[in-house]
Amino acid sequence: MPQAPPPDFSFRSAFSSAFASVFNTVFPSDCRICGEALTSVSRLPVCGDCIHSIKAIAGRLCEVCGESVPDAAHAVSETKCMLCRRARLPFAKAMAYGSYDGALRGMIHLLKYEAMLPAADSLAELLAPVILSLAERCERQILLVPVPLFKGKQRQREFNQSQLIARAALKKLPLGIRAKISLTDSALVRLRDTRSQTGLTRHQRRENMRGAFAVNDAATVQDHEVILVDDVLTTGTTAAECARVLRRAGAKKIYVATVARVMKGEQISVELARSAEA
Repeated sequence: MPQAPPPDFSFRSAFSSAFASVFNTVFPSDCRICGEALTSVSRLPVCGDCIHSIKAIAGRLCEVCGESVPDAAHAVSETKCMLCRRARLPFAKAMAYGSYDGALRGMIHLLKYEAMLPAADSLAELLAPVILSLAERCERQILLVPVPLFKGKQRQREFNQSQLIARAALKKLPLGIRAKISLTDSALVRLRDTRSQTGLTRHQRRENMRGAFAVNDAATVQDHEVILVDDVLTTGTTAAECARVLRRAGAKKIYVATVARVMKGEQISVELARSAEA
């Protein structure tokens, strides 16, 4: 299946991004994450210390959703968090590169909220090994599916950050794995905008997302294994709703790959920050 064409950015967006890249290269100033003076030119105004501070998630993780689990869980035959022991999630496994804090959170914000498009390539470097690990589990042809934005929000932002990261990450995979993967931007669509998940209970989050996504053409996903791509996994509600829709359309198995994941201990601080941004 041929890859979908690249997103059609408006002239204003492309010009703004190009101008910002040239300006940052010719006139480097301060790191946009830590504020330290930059000592080298780059299209991405982030210092080396911040980039090198981004580390992969360590410790014992739930084998399904990727949440951290206490060492006591090693006593049971399966390493699962309490939620995954009680409920069967519609995706087989979720993996993230790093924890959604510090410089990684700053990089995602530069792309998502400040339209600093060169950040997508740096984030793709982190996502690529996650996709590779999940792809090696697959036995069928793989669809790489970015979580879609509602069309109104995408018009306003002029890009889908998950789509940009997924496309750049695919180019960084080994040729043998890349041959098994087809990226599709149109398999999954978002039917409506959803209100912020901040402050909602788990049940309210599920209701908020219910019916928000649909598959364009069931034949596109039928009998395929799908790797769903997003920038951040917070509670997994969005990923779970997308996975339910894909499974109903005939996808055999769904995996979730994200650049970052909000670990349980970070949930409150992340929600407070999102409330301040709203």
